[in-house]
Amino acid sequence: MDKKWGFLFPGQGAQYPGMAKDFYEQFSVAKEVFEEADSILKMPFSRLIFEGPASELTLTKNSQVGIYIASIAILRTLQHNFPDVQPIVCAGLSLGEYTALTAAQKISFEDCLKLVRSRALYMHEACEQNKGGMQVILGLEADVVEAVVQELGSASNVWVANLNCPGQVVIAGTQEGMDLAVLALKAKGAKRALALDVSGAFHSGLMHVAQQRLAAEILSTPLSQSAIQLVMNVPGDYVSDVNAMRGFLIDQVASPVRWEKGMRAMMAQEVEGYIEMGPGKTLAGMNKRIGVSQPTLSIEKVSDLEEFPKWMETLCNC
Repeated sequence: MDKKWGFLFPGQGAQYPGMAKDFYEQFSVAKEVFEEADSILKMPFSRLIFEGPASELTLTKNSQVGIYIASIAILRTLQHNFPDVQPIVCAGLSLGEYTALTAAQKISFEDCLKLVRSRALYMHEACEQNKGGMQVILGLEADVVEAVVQELGSASNVWVANLNCPGQVVIAGTQEGMDLAVLALKAKGAKRALALDVSGAFHSGLMHVAQQRLAAEILSTPLSQSAIQLVMNVPGDYVSDVNAMRGFLIDQVASPVRWEKGMRAMMAQEVEGYIEMGPGKTLAGMNKRIGVSQPTLSIEKVSDLEEFPKWMETLCNC
């Protein structure tokens, strides 16, 4: 079991009512996470996670908090049941970067939950103040998309938001800006542009107001060094300096998420297996498209956790 594990955590969009409820019902260590979160938030937030309604849980101010809590509950259950399975590196997509910080022992659960709550609220309010959206561009390489958006300029109110995997780049901005960008990108050979079901233009200039509000809280929240490494979204690389971590957390609100680059950085460090924890299996799917040769296991349900020993045995016998 002495393997080089990478722990991965999902971002906003993966939420659904009932996520991690089976962990809550079957493992006291998971139940304690939800109870602790309710105590910190001073409200029965776990009820919204388990029961919905989906329309309420999907709101940015709620979905980010819910995914963070559910992901930590799954993480703690895995580590309680398999204490020898420890990561050498952690990473998370957008919101998931905060879960990764917690898993990498850079920040306490309480401090991080408070940060996530603020981030969620500020981004929610920024979405209401600055109307926008996101579209995934299929069939163009990232450098082409970036070049087109750069040519349009910031006055067009469109930005590159996520560089997820080959042939899949997300842009964000005002509807007018995205329409302009889509025309230019299709002229360059983009196959399709699909609107994402999100409430705003995340990781774009329209989030600057949220970024500014969150910055002071990030700067005042205690972060610690630890032996577990962290790969961050903005540089798409390993980050070890605590001050640099703070800066990248602030930047991330209005900057592109370079997920593919970060995964390639982990591949270069010879991570031998990845464990995705939280709702959905999005990151495992992205790993396939990126061409990650090492296996990825998604733990979303208790049944996934039950399969873990078999998967680990197979991996260790490779």
